[in-house]
Amino acid sequence: MSASDQEQAVTEPSSVQAGGTTPRQARRMRVAAASVLMVAVAAVLVVRLASRSSVLVVGVYGLALILCGIVIELSRRGRTRLGTWLLGAGLAAAVAADAFLIP
Repeated sequence: MSASDQEQAVTEPSSVQAGGTTPRQARRMRVAAASVLMVAVAAVLVVRLASRSSVLVVGVYGLALILCGIVIELSRRGRTRLGTWLLGAGLAAAVAADAFLIP
């Protein structure tokens, strides 16, 4: 490796993904997304409990809150893809449970 190749390798970070974000930025975006969803789920839980008090409502939205916390921890540890898939699947499951299970 010549001196110019080494200089080019130092000035151009190789960890930038095709989308233009670094892994650290991707982790921060996932943590921010999970935090926003956690706040939204908590707000919906309060609204649902005000209209009807059910253990099923608390269970569904409680599990969604726990899932958001798990995604935040996974993102902090560098497992952003797994966290993204879990967040999407969990959100879809919570919406489906709200639509079909909760009267």
